[in-house]
Amino acid sequence: MAGMLGDIHVSDGDAVATEHIPTALTAGGLVYDDGATQIFEPAGATIYVERGRPTEGEWYLDDDGHFCSFWPPSYRACYDLHWIVEDGGIVGLRFVQRGGGDSFAGRYQ
Repeated sequence: MAGMLGDIHVSDGDAVATEHIPTALTAGGLVYDDGATQIFEPAGATIYVERGRPTEGEWYLDDDGHFCSFWPPSYRACYDLHWIVEDGGIVGLRFVQRGGGDSFAGRYQ
C-alpha cells in the first residue's frame, strides 16, 4: 500500500484528486469505524463485509470525476473522497456522500 501512495503528497482532509481516486481505492483494503471491511478491485468490483456477510457491488467514476458505487439491485451513491493523513503518511480515506449525506472513514489495513 505505502508504495502505491508514496508519490502522493497531501495533508489531512485534502480532497482526493480525480486522477488519484483509482489508486486511493485500490491501494489496500479498508477497515471502517464499525469494523466492516471493504476492498476495491481495479476493474471496478467491490466487496463490503459487515459482520462476516459479504456484499458485492461496483465502483466507478461518474462523468464529473466523482467516486460512485452501485449495490444491486438499485442502490447508487456518489461521494467526495478526502485523505486521512497522520504523521505525514496517508492512512485512510474519508467518504462524504454528495448532497449532504453520510460521512464515514476507512483506514488501510
